[in-house]
Amino acid sequence: MSIKERVNSLREKMKEKGIYAYIVPSSDAHQSEYVAEHWKSRQWISGFTGSAGTAVITLDDAGLWADGRYFIQAEKQLEGSGIKLFKMGQPSVPTIEAWLSKVVPQNGVVGFDGSVLSTSLARNIEKAVSKKGTTLEHRYDLIDELWKDRPSISTEPIFVHDVKYAGKSRVEKVRMVREEMKKDEATHLVLSSLDDIAWLLNIRGTDVPCNPVAVSYVVVSEKETVLFINPVKVKDEVKKELEQDGIVIKAYEDVNNYLKTLAKESKVMLDPVKTSFGICKGLNEGIEIIEKDNITTKIKGIKNEVEIENIKNAHIKDGVAMVKFLHWLDNNLGKEEISEISSANKLESFRAEQELYKGISFTTIAGYKEHAAMMHYSATPESDYKLKKEGMFLLDSGGQYLDGTTDITRTMVLGTLTEEEKRDFTLVVRGVIDLSMARFLHGVNGTNLDILARRPLWEHGIDYKCGTGHGVGFFLNVHEGPHAIRCNVVPTVLEEGMIVTNEPGVYKEGRHGIRTENILLVVKDEETEFGQFMKFETITFCPIDLEGIVPEMLTSEERAWLNNYHKEVYNKLSPYLNEEEKVWLKHKTREI
Repeated sequence: MSIKERVNSLREKMKEKGIYAYIVPSSDAHQSEYVAEHWKSRQWISGFTGSAGTAVITLDDAGLWADGRYFIQAEKQLEGSGIKLFKMGQPSVPTIEAWLSKVVPQNGVVGFDGSVLSTSLARNIEKAVSKKGTTLEHRYDLIDELWKDRPSISTEPIFVHDVKYAGKSRVEKVRMVREEMKKDEATHLVLSSLDDIAWLLNIRGTDVPCNPVAVSYVVVSEKETVLFINPVKVKDEVKKELEQDGIVIKAYEDVNNYLKTLAKESKVMLDPVKTSFGICKGLNEGIEIIEKDNITTKIKGIKNEVEIENIKNAHIKDGVAMVKFLHWLDNNLGKEEISEISSANKLESFRAEQELYKGISFTTIAGYKEHAAMMHYSATPESDYKLKKEGMFLLDSGGQYLDGTTDITRTMVLGTLTEEEKRDFTLVVRGVIDLSMARFLHGVNGTNLDILARRPLWEHGIDYKCGTGHGVGFFLNVHEGPHAIRCNVVPTVLEEGMIVTNEPGVYKEGRHGIRTENILLVVKDEETEFGQFMKFETITFCPIDLEGIVPEMLTSEERAWLNNYHKEVYNKLSPYLNEEEKVWLKHKTREI
């Protein structure tokens, strides 16, 4: 079926159920950012392939809400579908809630699959439409009734993430969680988010591409920790280890039945952003719900000493793979056919040579020329550009290693650039450097620092419609909270041991896209009479293409930082390179 045919088929189902508007989010039953094929309902109904976005279909209209990362991509993919793009955050663009409050008729019904819509969004919608007497219907997965060849949920086995990488045992982690629960007098903690569960129990899986997690739920109480998972996925050796540490294993489908057995005097803690409406509705009336960010999210966001040591090692390996790739590209461009897709595959082959490598950490963004203006561009056989000795090539990629997760972007200069391109390239590098050099008082959050990366661009009337930085998991999801560096308010204080990306960019539709990305570790600086000062330590090591930089645009401090960074890149990576690669790297890290 075409997208129009799918939408029309959905409308027929909606009429049968008495539903006026039906919401299809991008998430799975665990509010994951990236989901397995089984849960790509929004992609199926709209044709939009981005990782984030929400489709709303009414009986006579349809819209898709996407953020700034996907404006260009979504416009192209929605063309001819009859689905309008709503550019989130732009002036006069209504939110989903506001739009529904206008279009849904009096006493109308808004439907969705309650197992995949977050409690927070469902409540916001309910509040917005309640004045019209609108009701919410969360019992129907209408997409499942239409999607005849829908992929099944993975049954691949989970595996243990060794404490020599994780730094703390699952017993220690559960103890830490229970101590935090006591502060709020919570009797139970419900965890739906897959990365939180994987971190807590030191388990990993292969259920979601690029994210080493397993489809499951966990409920922690004062007396037991219950893992709800398909038992086929837990092999005897793993089951024995989990049970020895006090983990009770129950079937994945039993989570709602289990929650129904909780006594009315229970106090259940959950994160409404990461817990589905269906799970909340499954709790007995009268039970007190304590709504807070998941305890585990903050704890895992601050890496322990063992994790930090491992992460640094993973970044050295990743830097070696990147340098080998860049050297290969420099030496083979023009001699053989190289495309966006083949270059991404070649880089993965270099990563695969590194110890403890377990795959890529997200789908590689390999964008040549104007393709790079789409922040999350993903090349297809139809769009795959062949690289030439001209323009710029943006490569955003990362690796999953047992000892860490990496995320790095480099924009390579493949030929002569225009003055505009060199200016934009330099402004991006200045933004990276200025944030990297930040020295700040403890208590500061990422919102306070975002201006440092944007200021060089803002001075030239340029901006990027996304955040500057996100947390990164430890052999987990490449995007991780609770901290971030972005314009909109993120209240989480930047603590020692947190890692965060630093990735300003320039994206000019139809022309070019530029991004440089390193990962920063938050560390303590000096303590003075005014308090504890903090700073960043850059832990990504890979040369920044000097051919794109206008040295005269850098301040003396920025130039010194870049020269020192490149010296460190050479010193850390050269021991793992052959002589030809060393000579190449020496030139790429020369002083300017």
